[in-house]
Amino acid sequence: MNKLSLIRNGIIKENPVLVLLLGTCPTLAVTTSAINGVGMGVSTMAVLVCSNIAISLLKSVIPDKVRIPCYIVVIAGFVTVVSLLLQAFAPAINDALGLFIPLIVVNCIILGRAEMFANKSSVVDSALDGVGMGLGFTFALFLMGSIREVLGSGAWFGFNLTADIIDPMAIFMLAPGAFFTFGCLVALINYLSKGRAIKKTEFGCEGCSSASGCPAAGKGGCAQ
Repeated sequence: MNKLSLIRNGIIKENPVLVLLLGTCPTLAVTTSAINGVGMGVSTMAVLVCSNIAISLLKSVIPDKVRIPCYIVVIAGFVTVVSLLLQAFAPAINDALGLFIPLIVVNCIILGRAEMFANKSSVVDSALDGVGMGLGFTFALFLMGSIREVLGSGAWFGFNLTADIIDPMAIFMLAPGAFFTFGCLVALINYLSKGRAIKKTEFGCEGCSSASGCPAAGKGGCAQ
């Protein structure tokens, strides 16, 4: 896989929100405006790139049995740095995003890329994967935030667009509007790709790291 495709995959082919359906909690919660979506996306991308690089560098010294706790410690360190930077230089965005900045620690996109990619790849490839996934996440949040802000408040990035022309639909600023917008975007992606975009996951023992020593592996059950 060439370097450019690592970035392109995260934006289009394996978009973490619209294709892999990951990170839906912050996606639904913070996208009441375009600026909130961009702020959350860029913050997550910074943590994703830095943690991917660090984990790729440390993969040979992290014991396999405690790799997940180690990943979380690394991610938490970068989240703390990002949180302090937002408090210092972008307090308005920090206040708007609130608890969802610390919750980046448990964002399944970051932990998933650490386990599935950075743990097995070079530093450069891991950094590019983080950039691609981060851009894809930011784009999805920006798109959702823009749609909800325009329809829900008649504004975009704080500028009045349609509020004086048509009455804003306040439901788009609430949870039902978030679910509706998200569902429409996923349905659109699935329609344009003729059903090939959304990843279909089969649950089984093949992808489990403990399968080799598990007595239930291949017998339809799991002892974990």
